[in-house]
Amino acid sequence: MRRTIWGWYFFDWASQPYATLLTTFIFAPYMARIMGDGTAAQTVWGYGLAAAGLLIALGSPLLGAVADRAGGHRRFLLIFSAMYVLGAFGLWWAEPGQPRVLWTISCFVLGLIGMEYATSFTNALMPKLAARGDLGRLSGSGWAFGYAGGVLALILVLLFLQEGPKGTTLIGLAPAFGLDPATAEGTRAVGPFTALWYLLFILPVFAFVPMPPAGPDGVRHALRQAWPDLKASLRRLPQNRPLAGFLGASMLYRDALNGIYAFGGIYAVGVLGWQVRDVGIFGILAAITGALGAWAGGRIDSRLGPRPVIVATLLVLVGCALVVAGIGPFRIFGRPVPPLAPTLAFYAVGAVIGAAGGALQAASRTALIDRADPARMTEAFGLYALSGKATAFLAPLAIGIATQISGSQRIGVLPVIALFLAGLGLLCWADMTRRPRT
Repeated sequence: MRRTIWGWYFFDWASQPYATLLTTFIFAPYMARIMGDGTAAQTVWGYGLAAAGLLIALGSPLLGAVADRAGGHRRFLLIFSAMYVLGAFGLWWAEPGQPRVLWTISCFVLGLIGMEYATSFTNALMPKLAARGDLGRLSGSGWAFGYAGGVLALILVLLFLQEGPKGTTLIGLAPAFGLDPATAEGTRAVGPFTALWYLLFILPVFAFVPMPPAGPDGVRHALRQAWPDLKASLRRLPQNRPLAGFLGASMLYRDALNGIYAFGGIYAVGVLGWQVRDVGIFGILAAITGALGAWAGGRIDSRLGPRPVIVATLLVLVGCALVVAGIGPFRIFGRPVPPLAPTLAFYAVGAVIGAAGGALQAASRTALIDRADPARMTEAFGLYALSGKATAFLAPLAIGIATQISGSQRIGVLPVIALFLAGLGLLCWADMTRRPRT
């Protein structure tokens, strides 16, 4: 069983660099650099993430319902892994001077969809890996291990691939493998690097984690059954206040959290004038605190349940979002400060966001398990993905629109505060009483 658990942990380790390297700390700020305008990049990135969220929302619940009936999780995971790898690898062709915006966004969306679908399927395996009372520690440790993988991947990229303004890496070396810094090949290589990382570290999942075998009826028959059953489940959902309330709340607060993650790097480049390398160093700090937060939150979850963890981290994130909006070059909340102060403040708030976000995400998936039908766990995590993506266009779209209308990246991040507060309010309405765990 220990080998099985570690095999399951390795999915988080394998997949985390997509979020760490591509969505947040390296590739997203690189887009701001090659487009030459942080506001334009933030707008385009917002629309791309909104499109990905819509496709994930439409597909995840139905695929989960099909998998619960047809089994054969391994074949589904293979397909989603191929989407992840192809999408990540395609980012290599986003060159300075010809960023190929449509191609680049399409590849990014393909890989992100693959990652999210695969996450739903691997999360659904969690209840069979440990006793219910240990699920908090299991979830937190998995998130922490994933963050550790993201940190290591980010460090390797900064040390050996990503070129700075002088054409050398963080330790003064030329980018590895003869990559040309003049055409940003060291930075563009983050796409293929992410794809190869996943290909290597997903192997323990396939080797050691038991997955439901394919059933006798096949996918086509399961699809005919799944669609009406899924519609019936959705119709019954409003009558299940604990599950419906939690899904609604998580729909809003996870959207806000993803908005902060997705636009943090672009914000730092456009508002504070950071280089991509600076964002990468910042990412190391945020990922380390994310790992610590997930680990600690998992242990609190196992003792007290997920609700206190979720409520506390949401309050912290609201405060952090306010602070981020107040940070500008040479000023914090409108008051003049020494030149280094905004950077230090952004580092500090980023570290807190990392810790709170790690704990929040780990506690959220155990909260779902407490409220889901064990016989329909993959469908439940499909609904969880739906709740995370049905309005996933809101934060990116709101940020994109607010940024475009105001012409200010600082004003553009304010919509996430409303989403955090709305999620917290809905969570308080839902029945989140801790369930008995055996």
